[in-house]
Amino acid sequence: MTIKLEVFASPGCSKCGHAKHVLRKLVEELGNDKIQWREVNVLDEIDHAVELGVLSTPSIAINGKLVYTSLPSASKLRAELERRLSSGGNGDQA
Repeated sequence: MTIKLEVFASPGCSKCGHAKHVLRKLVEELGNDKIQWREVNVLDEIDHAVELGVLSTPSIAINGKLVYTSLPSASKLRAELERRLSSGGNGDQA
């Protein structure tokens, strides 16, 4: 099973740039075939962001649910992704 991960970012946001860098690295380490991720520009997709409850950037949604409203540490995000991968991607608790 593939985990769908979305990072909600604002143009020019330095924290968002860092979040994207961390995610790219984690996805490469855990396997591009296991995690499908995309950047969501909140200005372009404001309705989608509001629907999920995004109030600030960067925020991270996993499998269509808002999980992090700010960037967690790389180790915390890695642990969450590994947990979901080991449970078949179904874990909803962060």
